[in-house]
Amino acid sequence: MMLEYIHSHQAGFWLALGFILLALEVLVFGFTTIVMFFAGLGAITSGLLMKAGVLPPTWIAGIACFGLSTGLYSVLLWKFFQRIQSNSVPQQKQSSDLIGLDFVIEQDITTTQPGTTKYSGISWRVEIDKDAGVDSLNSGQRVVVTSVDAGVFRVKAA
Repeated sequence: MMLEYIHSHQAGFWLALGFILLALEVLVFGFTTIVMFFAGLGAITSGLLMKAGVLPPTWIAGIACFGLSTGLYSVLLWKFFQRIQSNSVPQQKQSSDLIGLDFVIEQDITTTQPGTTKYSGISWRVEIDKDAGVDSLNSGQRVVVTSVDAGVFRVKAA
């Protein structure tokens, strides 16, 4: 009986399917897949075209319109969503409590030959920061940490 109702009210079926897909995309997936968003728009388009009498209320017409309109929305809106996604994540400067730490280097280091230092029981690689304005630092010189990566201190002269 339910299948008979759906079969005789296909425009309503496509509209309901479209809104369900849109709700899933937004509420469950948080706009991360975007595929269901395009599919939801395609289903709503099929339902509206059937409701307006442009499409006959048949499964073949509904599925064909759903597939074509989903593909068309994907092509038309892909660049827009890609641009929004790439602009939505603000670039954050990495922060660490180790930035500003000063110490005396134990060996000469250059931009091509990094050194090492022990801090808090860990052997850290010591590199000259690209913005330090020098190509080498001498053993015994006091330096300050300007940035930190996994196991790497980037330094400049203090």
